[in-house]
Amino acid sequence: MSAVDLATILHPAIAVFYVFPLIGVVVYFAWQTRQRRLQDKENKGKISPTVGPQHLQVGKWLSASVVGIALLGMAQPIVKKLLIEPGNWDANAGRFVLIVLYFIVTIASLVLLYRARSLPWRAVFATLTGMGLIIIGFQKFQAGDGNLYDLVFRRDFEWQISHYYYGMVAAFLMIFSLAIVPDIYRDRSLTWRKVHIVLNCLALLFFIGQGVTGARDLLEIPLSWQKPAIEQLYINNCQTQPCEVRPVEQPPADAGQSQ
Repeated sequence: MSAVDLATILHPAIAVFYVFPLIGVVVYFAWQTRQRRLQDKENKGKISPTVGPQHLQVGKWLSASVVGIALLGMAQPIVKKLLIEPGNWDANAGRFVLIVLYFIVTIASLVLLYRARSLPWRAVFATLTGMGLIIIGFQKFQAGDGNLYDLVFRRDFEWQISHYYYGMVAAFLMIFSLAIVPDIYRDRSLTWRKVHIVLNCLALLFFIGQGVTGARDLLEIPLSWQKPAIEQLYINNCQTQPCEVRPVEQPPADAGQSQ
């Protein structure tokens, strides 16, 4: 595998060996915390009282990890298309510098969100972090033909099963959950806690969708040495005539026996 291929699998590799195990740990602590709250005083000793703080701490790690893995997933195609692929740098040098600034502002906003205590500042930094993700994800670049193309593949033609959009929704839910942490502990009516539970159950579904759509997208990305041959096949077959992808027809099961 070339360096480009290794960079391509860096995002899914980190998601597999770090982010998704972290999701499992957070879900486990969340369930234990919930069960401890529902137990009566006589049975509370069966579950450690540290599960609540542990859930909070690991949940904060998860929020940062999800935003970080989203930024990494968008950085890879941006660097590849603007720095590695020939002919794109001259027309997009200023755009690249601007995108780097977007990354810096987004990361700084996330760090400040962790440090903010008052509600207005938490709202500001959470909004800036989310806006940074959206702005980076919708950046375009000028190709050699003079046209503008998306830097990050979003699968807009099938947005309902898009790995990009699933990831953005999951990241936004993590940012929101992080922003409301102080309110969860201050609210005596438990409204924010219920909101937290519902939104994170929804986030768990999007994480599952991330695993499915991410595995699918890896099957669609050719290795660097395969890409020229696949592009040539497309040029030869799909630009001169209608091109439709169909499953390979399998022979009948008894075909060999009849011979």
